[in-house]
Amino acid sequence: MSYTARAAITRAVNTPVVVETITVDGPKSDEVTIKLGACGVCHSDLSAVNGTLPFPPPVVLGHEGAGTVVEVGAGVTEFAVGDTVLSSFVSMCGQCRYCSTGRPALCDLSGKALLTLPDGTLRTHDAQGQPLKIFSGCGVMAEYATLHTRNVVKVDATGVKMECCALVSCGVMTGWGAAVNTAQVTPGSVCVVFGAGGVGLNAIQGCAMSGAAMVVAVDMNDAKLTIATAFGATHTLNPQGETDVVKALRKLTVGGADYAFECVGYGSLIAQAYGCLRKGGSAVMVGVAKPEDTASVRTNTLVFEEKTLTGSLYGGARPRHDFPRLLGLYKAGRLKLDELITRRYTIDEAPQAFDDLASGRNARGVIVFD
Repeated sequence: MSYTARAAITRAVNTPVVVETITVDGPKSDEVTIKLGACGVCHSDLSAVNGTLPFPPPVVLGHEGAGTVVEVGAGVTEFAVGDTVLSSFVSMCGQCRYCSTGRPALCDLSGKALLTLPDGTLRTHDAQGQPLKIFSGCGVMAEYATLHTRNVVKVDATGVKMECCALVSCGVMTGWGAAVNTAQVTPGSVCVVFGAGGVGLNAIQGCAMSGAAMVVAVDMNDAKLTIATAFGATHTLNPQGETDVVKALRKLTVGGADYAFECVGYGSLIAQAYGCLRKGGSAVMVGVAKPEDTASVRTNTLVFEEKTLTGSLYGGARPRHDFPRLLGLYKAGRLKLDELITRRYTIDEAPQAFDDLASGRNARGVIVFD
């Protein structure tokens, strides 16, 4: 069957997000249709709106979603109507070199499902019957969405609100995973996190959960720095007014950081993250930069100081393992989720949610569906 849904759509680069009524076709083979309960308003969605991610519109936004399965397609056995599921913005084929070696975030299939389902087709159409692309194979900033089972993870959400579940599927996974999975932060270490938005806050709590002795949050927004302390930051630094941020951080950390995370998406910041490392330190690029963005580092420090510069896609996620793991930590009182949510919106308030995100007003805004 088909479903009528209100959805947030980007129609043209650098123009306001619009909310329209769309049609979502039911699932075909190996697909499920989900009734969304909540969808996080992620900076990656904003990157599609402002052109940082070169995704040609029109696109149904949303990749950080949680909902309930309402229909399953032919051949689907691992999901049933009524299951609570989270969306995964990477498709996981389970067969390529990366999936088979425990690195599904790098799945070869994902590059083929950036704006469509894995087979290149779409289930979404506007009021005129024209097809609408879907962000990262998901398009879950809508009341209903049809996804391939490779982009869906079943979870036990008992006692967890849908908006908290949704955050796990991207922002929490990306930031926390960068610290825990990618960098593998060690107890007693010194960490610096550039950017205290939704992803940065989770990198901070990932560092704290890993036993870091010192976690420095760097942001130009003092309100976000205050929030960062609640997530485990032991120190904060507002770079405004600092003539040399790297020098200030090396002084604050008494010689440099063991780990530094760039959670904004600027080459200039990853250069600062790398620069503030002590010998043997690791800098991790987490934020999504524009394709033409670059960074410069002193190459001899890679040898003589054994520094590492690396990236982290989706926090090195193994979604079917990590999503339940994160919800388990939340239920045990060890992972903060409720505290991430600055404001809740209806789907018709999506344009305001994106304005608030662009203005830096939120740690995380969440669209909650009826």
